[in-house]
Amino acid sequence: MARFGINPENTLGISIPTLRKMAKSMGKDHRLALRLWHSEIHEARILAAFIDEPGEVTEEQMDEWVAAFDSWDVCDQVCANLFDRTPFAYEKALEWSARSGEFEKRAGFALMAALAWHDKQAPDEKFLPFLPVIEREAADERNFVKKAVNWALRQIGKRNEVLNRAAIATAERIGRQQSKAARWTASDALRELTSEKLCQRLRPQAGSGRE
Repeated sequence: MARFGINPENTLGISIPTLRKMAKSMGKDHRLALRLWHSEIHEARILAAFIDEPGEVTEEQMDEWVAAFDSWDVCDQVCANLFDRTPFAYEKALEWSARSGEFEKRAGFALMAALAWHDKQAPDEKFLPFLPVIEREAADERNFVKKAVNWALRQIGKRNEVLNRAAIATAERIGRQQSKAARWTASDALRELTSEKLCQRLRPQAGSGRE
C-alpha cells in the first residue's frame, strides 16, 4: 500500500462505499469526528471527514489535520468531503499550496479541485487566483503533488468558457517550463481542456460561473 501512497499502518481495509454507508447511518457529529480522527486509524479518519459538521470546523482543526496527512486518500477525502465546505477553504487552499510537505501541499491543490467541483455558485474571481499558484508549483516532481496540481487545473478549466480559456493559457505556459512534471501536467490537462466533448458542454455556459 505504501507504494501507492497509502500508509499501511493502522489500516483496516474498509472500503469507501462501506464507510459512506456507516456515515449515513451515524449522522453528523462533530465531537465524534474529532474522536475518530484522534484514533489515528486510517479508515476512522476518512469516516471523521464524512460525519463532521463543516460549520463546527475551525482553522486550528484544519491545520492540525492537514499536518497529519500521510496518505493521498485521506488527504483527498477530507478535502473533498469536509474542508471544501468550510468558510476557510479558499484561504487554506492558497496557504497549503506553499507548504513543503508532500501531502500538505497536495491538500492545497486537492482543495482547489474540490472547490471547483462542488462550489457551483462561486464566481470566476474565486478561482482565477489559483491559476498563478498552479503555474508556480507545476514543476514539483513529487507524484502526489503533480497529480493534484493537474487535477486542480483541469477542474477549474471545466467550470465554464471563461475559466476554460484561462486554464488553457495557464497550461500552455506550464508546458514551456523546463520540467518533466510541468510538461506532463500541461499535456495531460490540455488533452481534456481542449477536447471537443468539453468544448461542446461549456459553449452554452459562457460567463455563467457554473460547471
